[in-house]
Amino acid sequence: MSVFASLVERLADLLQPLFGASAAAAAIVLFTALVRLLVHPLSRAAARGQKARAELQPRIAELRREHAKNPERLQQAVLELHAEEKVSPLSGCLPSLCQLPAFFLLYHLFSSSTIGGEANELLSHRLLAAPLGGRWSDALGDGGLLGGAGVVYVALFAVVAGVAAFSYRLTKRSMAERPVLPAGDGEAVPGMGAITKVMPFMSFFTLVTVAVVPLAAALYVVTSTTWSAVERAVLHR
Repeated sequence: MSVFASLVERLADLLQPLFGASAAAAAIVLFTALVRLLVHPLSRAAARGQKARAELQPRIAELRREHAKNPERLQQAVLELHAEEKVSPLSGCLPSLCQLPAFFLLYHLFSSSTIGGEANELLSHRLLAAPLGGRWSDALGDGGLLGGAGVVYVALFAVVAGVAAFSYRLTKRSMAERPVLPAGDGEAVPGMGAITKVMPFMSFFTLVTVAVVPLAAALYVVTSTTWSAVERAVLHR
């Protein structure tokens, strides 16, 4: 934690001439961009994997018809097919999983009053009028929506809503272009209907995250979500 706190402080010092009192917030955005750059190769691999899995759908549907009465054999056959085509069913999860440590570091860093036995000086940093260690509930109790901190959160919510709407359109278009084939004999895969309905709305859940975590962690989420939407639009075109 002390090493990570020192890194954020150094980045803030470098950005201070450009961003003044909001330099630490800018440092978090820059840190998020660096993390996403490191994860980008995994995102490219995930995009290739998604296209490959879509191309395997007809063969998987055939396996479902062939092994309709033997679920264990079906599962084994699907795994063998993925191994044969060198397609990992979990490749799409890797970019998100690799980012979790960075998010939790920021969360704990701006939730702790002390670091290494000393006062956490990062908690004194702000994004305009909003403390980086504060939350949405704190902003509501200090001036409400039209207070200084409240306006910062309203701006973040607006960005997240815009990105979520953009991601929603991307997901709907992707699902229309690559529909999930029925399991066989026109029968839908169990549970897939509910997943198909919910999936386009997943991006809007980011609003909840932004509302409950410290502002520093919320900045990470907003920056990463925006990056993901743009990256997805480029990689899946």
